[in-house]
Amino acid sequence: MTIKPGAFRFNTDSMKLEIFRGSANYEGTASMAGIGTLAAGQWEEIQATSPEVQTGGTRGLFGGGLDPAYYDTIDYITISTTGNAIDFGNLTIAKRTAAACSSTIRGIWAGGAKTPGGEQNIIEYITISSTGDAQDFGDLSATVRNNNGSGNQTRGLIYFGEDGPAGSNTIEYITISSTGDSKDFGDTISTSSGQASFSSSTRSIIAGGASSNGIEFVTISTLGNAADFGDLPQVQRNCGACSNAVRGLVAGDNSPLNVISYIITATLGNAQDFGDLSTNRHELTGCSSSVRGVFVGGNPTTNTIEYVQIMSTGNAVDFGDLTAARRQLVALSNGHGGL
Repeated sequence: MTIKPGAFRFNTDSMKLEIFRGSANYEGTASMAGIGTLAAGQWEEIQATSPEVQTGGTRGLFGGGLDPAYYDTIDYITISTTGNAIDFGNLTIAKRTAAACSSTIRGIWAGGAKTPGGEQNIIEYITISSTGDAQDFGDLSATVRNNNGSGNQTRGLIYFGEDGPAGSNTIEYITISSTGDSKDFGDTISTSSGQASFSSSTRSIIAGGASSNGIEFVTISTLGNAADFGDLPQVQRNCGACSNAVRGLVAGDNSPLNVISYIITATLGNAQDFGDLSTNRHELTGCSSSVRGVFVGGNPTTNTIEYVQIMSTGNAVDFGDLTAARRQLVALSNGHGGL
């Protein structure tokens, strides 16, 4: 009998409900690729948990930044509410323009610029449901800044941004539940920095960057080079981004602009207009729940937190304030589109 992906069973040994995971055209052969770290045709236990169970709601965390000193501060909010951010703890080192990715349990920051000494290759992590300081995870293969990250419950992808004075097309990955150094994933089409990135559970998207309006994607569970997705309406650099399982949003621009654009992550095509931020700015960051997208900070330096409803269109609405005004900070959440 051929069991199709998506089938359910009740495991009488573990007393848990399981789902059959495999590639979309799985036909019972061991050669078919599985999903993420799962083998083809593997039964996976359905997790009876959520950010709401773990923390009382999806949390957004904002780490690092600049104004004009470098910050090691981590703030957090509960995305379903409104109000000011609360102190979470501190990064292992003060920095800006790092990459971030997260599972429902762990948040990761990687790379970024520090002072003194320029770029760094540190990867560090926190447990999202608690509060406290970040801990060492491992290292990237090179020191980078203006880099970006995204991923799903299993893998985090790091897009290198600037490796020294030049842009880089390197993509590396980590397994979020473990610790250790990142590994090679593939390359982006363009060599750039200051891009925006976000994900669904299967795809990681990278958009914009220095002098670029291009959008590219990779399949998170595989290894390989990025492919063309489409274009943003205009060049957007040093902008904020977020996603749920259906849509990805890119906000702000180095000009600066207040534009918000969106794409459907499961398709290919050009981005469309979503609405506007409250002010023209760049060097902001973004995170999300399945319902809301949140955009935070930016240049001109601000403590602004504002939000949109991802599945609608329209302008951003005030949420609250950061603990301190800053730009070039980096956000993550335990309820984004990759989870």
